[in-house]
Amino acid sequence: MAEISAALVRELREKSGAGMMDCKKALTETNGNVEEAIDWLRKKGLAAAAKKAGRVAAEGLVGVATSGTKGAIVEINAETDFVARNEQFQSMVRNVTEIALADAHTDESLKSAKYDDAQTVDSEITRLIATIGENMSLRRTRSLSVPQGVISSYIHNATAPGLGKIGVLVALESAAPADKLNELGKKIAMHIAAANPAALTIEEVDPTALERERTVLIEQARATGRPEEIIQKMVEGRVRKFYEEVVLLEQTFVLDGQTKVADVVEQAGKEFGAPIQLTGYVKYTLGEGIEKEEADFAAEVAAQASGNR
Repeated sequence: MAEISAALVRELREKSGAGMMDCKKALTETNGNVEEAIDWLRKKGLAAAAKKAGRVAAEGLVGVATSGTKGAIVEINAETDFVARNEQFQSMVRNVTEIALADAHTDESLKSAKYDDAQTVDSEITRLIATIGENMSLRRTRSLSVPQGVISSYIHNATAPGLGKIGVLVALESAAPADKLNELGKKIAMHIAAANPAALTIEEVDPTALERERTVLIEQARATGRPEEIIQKMVEGRVRKFYEEVVLLEQTFVLDGQTKVADVVEQAGKEFGAPIQLTGYVKYTLGEGIEKEEADFAAEVAAQASGNR
C-alpha cells in the first residue's frame, strides 16, 4: 500500500475541497491515486458537499416531536427557502427530529447518531447536500422531559406537520389528564411564539441583561432631576415592568390580554383537579443569529453576463 503523506492529503484537499480526514480516507481506499480519490469523494458526495460548505445556510426548517412526557426540537439549515419545501429535505428533518426524541442528544452527539443502517445523521446530511445541491447543516437541538405530565409543542405557520420556521416546546409537570394538559400546553406554546420570553422565571433572567437594563433605567430616572429616593422607587417600578416584558410567568397571556401566565397555569390546575408546574420551554426561530448574505441581484446578473461574453 502506498504511503499517504501529508503533502498528498493536502493536494487532494486543494483539488476536491473535501475535509482532511475524508481526503486521507479516500487516498487510503484508492492506494494513493489522487484522481481516483477525487472520484471516490464525488461518489460519496463529499467533494460536492465540501465545495458548498462555505455558503451561508440560514433557511431550512425547525422540527418538533413529542411523545407523552418527552419532546425534542431540531433546527436544520439550508441556503434557500425553496429547499424547505423539498420532500426529501422535509423527510430528513422529520427523521432527525424523531432520532432526537428517541434519545436526548447534544448538538454534536445528534450529528454522530445512527440515521439508518448505512448512515449517521451527519453523513445523511452530506449525502443530501450532494443530491439537492445546497449547503446544509444541523445547527442545534434541545430536549425536554417531565417525570409526570406532558411536553406540548407548537409550530407557527407549519410548512408540513411538525415542521416550520418557528417551533416551541413546553413542559408541564402535573397529575392532571394528559389531554387537558396538552391543550393548555399548546396555548402557552402559542403565547411563547408571539411574546418571545427571555426566561421562565425572574430568577433565570440573565444578570448581565438585567444590570444593563437597570443602568439605563437609572440614567433615565436621574434625567428627571428628582431626588435619589424617588429615583430608586422609579427604577424598581420599571424593573418590575421589565420582568413583565421578558419573563414568561410574568407576561400577560396573549390569548386573553389580561391574565398573567403564572395565573393561567394556576387556574388551570384548579380546573383540572391537580396542581400544574410549568417547568421549562424552548423556542427556536429559524436562522436567528445567523448573519445572512445580502444578495445584489443586479451585480449577480452583470457578473453572469460578463462571464458569457
